[in-house]
Amino acid sequence: MENVVFIHGLWMLGIDMALLRHRTRQCGFKVHQFSYSTVRNTPAESATQLQAYIQQFNPEQPLHFVAHSLGGLIVRHLFHLYPQQRYGNVLTLGTPHEGSAVAEYLVQFAWGRFILGKSVQQGLLGGVPEWRANNPLGVIAGAGRMGLGRLLTQFKGENDGTVAVSETILNGATEHTIAPCSHMGLIYNKAVAEQVCVFLKLGHFSHP
Repeated sequence: MENVVFIHGLWMLGIDMALLRHRTRQCGFKVHQFSYSTVRNTPAESATQLQAYIQQFNPEQPLHFVAHSLGGLIVRHLFHLYPQQRYGNVLTLGTPHEGSAVAEYLVQFAWGRFILGKSVQQGLLGGVPEWRANNPLGVIAGAGRMGLGRLLTQFKGENDGTVAVSETILNGATEHTIAPCSHMGLIYNKAVAEQVCVFLKLGHFSHP
């Protein structure tokens, strides 16, 4: 049974990904949750903690990653800082690979800088290392247009209420697909979970 490590997003602890982990377990994977401080650590610091965390797994077996939002940026730092990763498929859900317009708005204010903390350092404001790994990486963006982000910025084009679809584009990604979900809905939607399972197994999404 192959291992899948889940990485949560900003202000979360991983409990929010319980349903997605459950559905992935039902697909035949062994699931694990990596938790980290989303605002006290920079994404690079969290990537170093993630590298230490994954040492528990057999290096001879594939290791997959499913990351929501900020978690996807941490995975990018992981593969940049520690490029000798074992084979496995990587999925990012609602990750602002091109930087977050909502974060750009929030850092204009002292309270915004406080609540974002170190997540903006080579993270939500951009500057994340490029994706150069050979591991297949699938991107799922949301287009549900429901979220507090719509109150803070005018999105250009489709969005999940927090992250614009255009912000999820990543050069080097294997595939990119869009689901009619809000930002948080991406980790609760059954159809998204099915796509996650397909990509983990095959390295590509299911196309009608």
